[in-house]
Amino acid sequence: MPSPSADGRVYPRAVTLAGGGTISLRLMSADDRDRLVAFARELPPDDLLFLSVDITDPEAAGRFIEGLEAGRIVGVIAEDAGVTAAYAALLHHGVTWQRHLGEIFIQVSSRHRSRGLGRALAIEISAIARDLGLRKFIARMTPDQKGAVSTFERLGFKTEALLQDFVIDAEGRTRDILVMARDVPAAAP
Repeated sequence: MPSPSADGRVYPRAVTLAGGGTISLRLMSADDRDRLVAFARELPPDDLLFLSVDITDPEAAGRFIEGLEAGRIVGVIAEDAGVTAAYAALLHHGVTWQRHLGEIFIQVSSRHRSRGLGRALAIEISAIARDLGLRKFIARMTPDQKGAVSTFERLGFKTEALLQDFVIDAEGRTRDILVMARDVPAAAP
């Protein structure tokens, strides 16, 4: 059964991708823990570096789901014929001095990249952020994730900081983190 969002968007709903084909978008729910874990385990390791929760681990993914249930996280899942193709998450905190800020995470499977799916998810998350009264987004990634950097730049994000040796990969090497930000748009980007 379709469920409306505060801005009138109805989920699930279809989005047409560049080059043809449609993807179904829906809001993430507590029932998506195992689906999220399976999706994350298929991603390249570098895609997981900047996440604050290791969603390849069922317990950690459970804590992510608890954030959904508590209202600190809003997620949108993109499905292609019932298979998770991507997801976007918006983390926001009730901390007084950061209550205007949301952190955006977008993960797209390798086979669904370069088709506009990341942009479609960013538009969905932007609408949700507006509904929540947020004013600014941040996104974090490694500088060598050229596709992600390019996507966020096209969406209007600007580099705010380069944090050197801020994360450590599976082989024990430190990596830099790029922090990008933009204001939440009054209308879709």
